[in-house]
Amino acid sequence: MTSVQVGKDDGHDGKGAAGLDGSPAAPGSPGGADDNQGYHRALNARQIQMIAIGGAIGTGLFLGAGRGISKAGPSLILAYAVAGVVIFFIMRALGELLMYRPVAGSFSDYAREFVGPFAGFVTGWTYWLFWVVTGMTEVTAAASYMTYWWDIPQWISALVFTFILYAANLISVKIFGELEFWFSMIKVTAIVGMILICAGILTLGFSDAGDTASVTLLWDDGGFFPKGIGGTLMTLQIVMFAFLAVELVGVTAGESKDPEKNLPKAINTVPIRIAIFYIGALIMILSVVSWTTFQPGVSPFVAAFDEMGLQVGAAIVNFVVLTAALSSCNSGMYSTGRMLRDLALNNQGPRIFTRLTKNGTPLLGTTFSAGLMLIGVWINYQWPGEAFHKIVSFATISGMWAWIMILVCQIRYRAKADRGELPQSTFRAPGAPYTSWFALAFIGLVIVLMGVDKDARISLYVAPVWGLLLGVAYLLLKRRDPQGAAFTKR
Repeated sequence: MTSVQVGKDDGHDGKGAAGLDGSPAAPGSPGGADDNQGYHRALNARQIQMIAIGGAIGTGLFLGAGRGISKAGPSLILAYAVAGVVIFFIMRALGELLMYRPVAGSFSDYAREFVGPFAGFVTGWTYWLFWVVTGMTEVTAAASYMTYWWDIPQWISALVFTFILYAANLISVKIFGELEFWFSMIKVTAIVGMILICAGILTLGFSDAGDTASVTLLWDDGGFFPKGIGGTLMTLQIVMFAFLAVELVGVTAGESKDPEKNLPKAINTVPIRIAIFYIGALIMILSVVSWTTFQPGVSPFVAAFDEMGLQVGAAIVNFVVLTAALSSCNSGMYSTGRMLRDLALNNQGPRIFTRLTKNGTPLLGTTFSAGLMLIGVWINYQWPGEAFHKIVSFATISGMWAWIMILVCQIRYRAKADRGELPQSTFRAPGAPYTSWFALAFIGLVIVLMGVDKDARISLYVAPVWGLLLGVAYLLLKRRDPQGAAFTKR
């Protein structure tokens, strides 16, 4: 049985996070190199970079882009570019907060400090739910991808994948980082390979698509905006969903080696990653194959390979999408345990979740979350219809809530720092707070567009119900444990 630590070693002294030496961290200490809440700083620069890259590349690109292309045509490229700028603003806002005080479970911690205890409560539990729901869908998707090669029951594959990722996350954070490094490496290699193949077709003219491939395909079939500006706007929710999890690098702050050096480097490469892996890949694919070929529910990578006459591409893409699903589930295993522990450390969750193993991993929080992910697999097996998909639709709005909190907290932190009430961050967001306000307005636009789209509207129905449940839970917490409902500055 894995031993656990509690008491002083759980990083909680009843008031806040403890330093590496077991002493309480200074309230609001800048850079908080010691504010790691008892975790081991085992994630190196190589792993942090790939976690940041992997967070921006997932099934939203490999599968979801097909739906976006069918709705907007080549103008989807512009949607990714504009959304990419907004994502960079969000990440720089997060970076400013992280260099002020890098902590695990950072989103709820910052919300607690700069907005209030209820905001921290909502943010922590909502981000936890986001990853549990995402893990439910991704482990099921990974099991379905296995049927491409072997005719085995999906529940067996789902169980095996869940157990392997669960075990890897419990061994040590370094194993999690290594798994995520190789998952991300596979995704990056696949996209770079696709770009190089398309470049070869455009310049050398080989494959079945060689005779028609041309950059003019970007505007020849109905123009760059074949569905009008409205069609492009309606893809923004698809685009933003594809970028969900890019903020995961913030959760790793408490376990990153040399966070003051590695986290800014990872954040500053966001524009390059988006330019290459999203905009570059789409430009190349749509220059080789007309946008009219792509359909919703079909990976644009698979469709492009088929049009090129490269049948082996389907098997390759299936493997890459399997990797993307496992990567997402791996991230879910990692982040849910940390968010539950952060809530528990602040008396806003069951105290049992504060426990760490000797390797510095949150055993019980990760176990609880992994168990719920398995329940999701069972639900999908029993009721694969609309009920499960309506639950899944909540992922988008819950993920964007974390972004909203990051931006609001950065705006409030910057105001306090400028007044001299808090130390200045060593990694200030350029153009803030105006860039943060712009990003908030953009997210607001996306939420409005979700209300217009009948396929995404269910998210806005589910969100108030979840908010009401959290409100009731917080009132009960406040009555039972006033200290848990009161903000204690770390």
